[in-house]
Amino acid sequence: MSVYKRGNTWWYKFRFQEQDIRESAKTSSKTIAREAERARRRDLELGVNRIAKRERMPLFKIAAEEWLNSKNALTPAGREYYSINKKKLVEEFGARLVSDITRTDVANLQKKRLEAGKSARTVNCEIATLRAILKHFGLWTSIANRVQFLREHTEAGKALSIEDENRLLAETARSPSPSLFTFFILSLDAGLRPSETRSLRRRDLRLRWQNGAIIEGEIVVVRSKTEAGTGRVVPLTSRARAALTLWWGRFPDASPDAFLFPYHHVGVAHGSKPKSWLWGVDTSRPMTRASYKRAFDTARTNAKVDCRFYDARHTFVTRLAENPAVSVETIRQLAGHVSERMLSRYAHIRAQARRDAIATLENVQVSGEWAQKWAQSEVGALEESKSPLRN
Repeated sequence: MSVYKRGNTWWYKFRFQEQDIRESAKTSSKTIAREAERARRRDLELGVNRIAKRERMPLFKIAAEEWLNSKNALTPAGREYYSINKKKLVEEFGARLVSDITRTDVANLQKKRLEAGKSARTVNCEIATLRAILKHFGLWTSIANRVQFLREHTEAGKALSIEDENRLLAETARSPSPSLFTFFILSLDAGLRPSETRSLRRRDLRLRWQNGAIIEGEIVVVRSKTEAGTGRVVPLTSRARAALTLWWGRFPDASPDAFLFPYHHVGVAHGSKPKSWLWGVDTSRPMTRASYKRAFDTARTNAKVDCRFYDARHTFVTRLAENPAVSVETIRQLAGHVSERMLSRYAHIRAQARRDAIATLENVQVSGEWAQKWAQSEVGALEESKSPLRN
């Protein structure tokens, strides 16, 4: 082995596997050149013996970015979902090596999030993202058996009462966010998931207009989290058509490829009559999840209604289930995938609807009196037959 100098640069030369290896060390230091020669020879020896070279582990913030960039098949909504979780994780572990994350760190993060008032579902989503990042670097297996996900709330949701619905509609209509009312209506009257609504483009709506208003229309859900939900067609109610007419008119020059709810910022002018307006609109990008979620949280607080945004979709399906004329198959076609847990709950709703239907027969008076008297006489005769014999 030897090193030599050409100009101001040191080179190294050695023989390996009957071949001469001659390369520049790209340094003006003889000491570094010798180290480079040793490192190069070691790399060749590892390769010949099929010993994998151990990769240097990056900082977590770099590892998280590399992992997200590798997810090429994500939808815009999916990328936003992971980006939000990634940002939270980087705030916790960004300056540490990705290989230094332990099960104790995971447990401490879960505890911290719960103490901050986060739901088990929210915490589990964040930990699932952490798991995906560690798996990308082959680091999850060593701690997988010792990490426990939190038990989540398993209720299928609740249907809004008419009173709660009216209060929520009033507050969403007053919201500084101009999109919230229409966005909420599409979950309540069309059963759309928030991610489905944000993915809608103008071309996904089949509308018939008259005198500047939508008089008939339907939505084609081209993107959904489930296969059953993709491609379904949902007709629009009258109030959904009215809300969409106003929202549609805010973007008169938008193309068919524009998102129905595009990315935007909201400006608010405070005063005796607060006014809001949209700015920074980009119709080529969907509205962010945070923008509707913050606005809805404020609206439900003002309305004094304890609910989730997703309860609007649950209300949609529940009201369909309460109608005995609507089949389960029709519910599936309109709502897309419906879990077995939800179907079980809807079956209970339908059983109650049947009981209520039978109860209406009690109100029939014309032919009911003789039947009631007959039933009473029969019961009396039965009781008489059961009485003990007298001497």
